[in-house]
Amino acid sequence: MSSVPFHYVDLRAFCYATEDEKRVESALRTYLPEEYPIERAESEGHYGDRIVVLSARVENADEVRQVLSQVATLDDIDDVRAELDDRVDENCSFFLTLDKQAAFGDEVRRGDGITLRAKVEAYPAKRENAVENARDLLAEL
Repeated sequence: MSSVPFHYVDLRAFCYATEDEKRVESALRTYLPEEYPIERAESEGHYGDRIVVLSARVENADEVRQVLSQVATLDDIDDVRAELDDRVDENCSFFLTLDKQAAFGDEVRRGDGITLRAKVEAYPAKRENAVENARDLLAEL
């Protein structure tokens, strides 16, 4: 596989006041290349509770491939491929949510807690082309 038909992959996880930030960061790192920088932003919930947003944007082709290779290990990756029509929007972005708790234990599962958004290359930039490019890549991984 010479190129990756994704411009970038964004990963984001929220760390709520009841969670350990190091554990949430560890869960996010399950999908990231080793020592990849993670951005941290503090926010406040509706009732004044602390929320830390941890995020990373992966743009290098080899690193994007590494993130997507982790995603490809999902037990139900065939279901993800079948759902691509629903997972790619009109802006050629692919969305998937991943289980934060499982990721802390180095498991890759779909669930809640980690949001993956990947911008799919498509020329011309049409949803149908993006779906096909994403399908081709996920079939190769």
